[in-house]
Formats: sequence, structure tokens, C-alpha cells
Amino acid sequence: MVEMDKTRLRADLPIGFLDSGVGGLTVVKQALRQLPNETIRFIGDQARLPYGPRPAEQVVDFTWQMVHFLEKQGIKMLVIACNTATAAALPDLQKKMTIPVIGVINPGSKAAIKASKNGHIGVIATEGTVKSGSYARAIHAQNAAVDVQSVACPKFVTLVESNEYQAPIAKQIVAQGLQPFANSKVDTLVMGCTHYPLLRPLIQNVMGSNVTLIDSGAETVNVVAQLLDVYHMAAKEKVGEDHYFTTGSPAMFKTIAMQWLQLSGMNVDKAVID
Repeated sequence: MVEMDKTRLRADLPIGFLDSGVGGLTVVKQALRQLPNETIRFIGDQARLPYGPRPAEQVVDFTWQMVHFLEKQGIKMLVIACNTATAAALPDLQKKMTIPVIGVINPGSKAAIKASKNGHIGVIATEGTVKSGSYARAIHAQNAAVDVQSVACPKFVTLVESNEYQAPIAKQIVAQGLQPFANSKVDTLVMGCTHYPLLRPLIQNVMGSNVTLIDSGAETVNVVAQLLDVYHMAAKEKVGEDHYFTTGSPAMFKTIAMQWLQLSGMNVDKAVID
């Protein structure tokens, strides 16, 4: 990261979150729970999802466009609440930005290593994240002896974004997506896409109660809390209201968001980015 801009680190400024769609709200949900004094600015790029099948260079471009949008909101910290964007863009963002930037892959990897008892860890993610090998690298950097099995489950994102994650068809799609883990030794499974925790009950049912599920988003918020303390910029009280933006349909976004975040109302607007 370039030299920190101390003027950007006022405690009363909001924290920015970005994702390819609504999945990043699983990270926001943890932030609302763990960091109630912090103000949220979130943007989901629903108009251009899914990010998983896209070339990494394009994901980097789209991510920077959302970053510039959030910078105009005056954020003090940026959370890449998207595994695909983290895999493609995090190093570039951390190198060039003057505020702390946190991704979701390293926190999830560390939690998986800590949870696994037999050294066999599974990772489910988008095609882009699996192709990048980011989770395997992050895990092996900490423990080279761990066996990592990565499986792309792109249909899971579609289930969530179409608000069908509680529909009858979801059970069948999740079972099919997790089929590669049948008869595996995996005792810990990383949900390596922030959309996937909305399918957690179905994933747990297929994998079995003996498999520990790791929510990379929830682990990321623990890191956010630590950095707020390190940089002395934790908010003492909430300033203003949280604000959510989507490049897609605000109505669809709000329907899913209010249900998942268990909010009675929220500020959602259309985002125009370039």
C-alpha cells in the first residue's frame, strides 16, 4: 500500500464494501453485528454479474470502477467483499490505494487451517477464483502439507441473485454442485464466494454435520475490526445512515437485502459507474 493518507482515516467516515452482486451482504451482515458504530457504504455490480467466468483483467477493471464510486463516498477503509475480485484485484488495490484494503481470501484460509483436524480442506468458489488458485496458494503458504480440493459452483451465485436460494430447486442444485466431494476426506469446507453463506443450511446438509463450514466473509470482518483498532479509527458512534448501491435493479436488491439483513427498511439507490 502507498503511504497512508491520514486525512482519509477519520473515525467518523464510512467503510466501503463492494461485490459483484448481493453476496457481499453476507460480509455486511457480520459488520452490522460486530461493528454497530460503523457506517456502511456498499455497492453491488448486479448489472454485470457473474464475475466468475470473466477474464481477470476485466474483473480488475470493473473492481476499480466500483472503488472510484466508493471513494466519492469518502470511505476510510475498503473491503473487497467478493472472492473473485479479491483474487484478481487485491494486490493492485493494496499497492495503489491510500486507505486500508482488505480482501476475503486470506482470512478464510487462515480460519480453515485452524479448523481442520485432518489436513483435508475443500474450497467452493466461482470459476474465476478456482482458476486463480488463490485459496490453495494462501493455504499452502501457511501449511504446505494441507491437501486442498477446489470446486467451482457457479450455479450457486445464480440461485442467490435470482432470490431462489430458498426455493425447492436450490436443494438439487447444491447437491449436484457438491458431488465432487462425495467420498472425500474433507473435514473443513471454505465457502469461497460471499454468495454461498445464504445457502449454508443446504451446503451443511449435503456435506454432513462432521464437516466445518468456513464463512470467509465473517472471518474478514474480524480482520476489519483489528485494523480499525490498529489505525485508531474505530467509530465511537454511528454517524448518518448506511447507504447501499447497485448497478442493477434497486427493487430486486432491496428485496433480497432486507430479507437477509433482517432490516425493516434501507437506503438503496441505482449506481452509475464508469
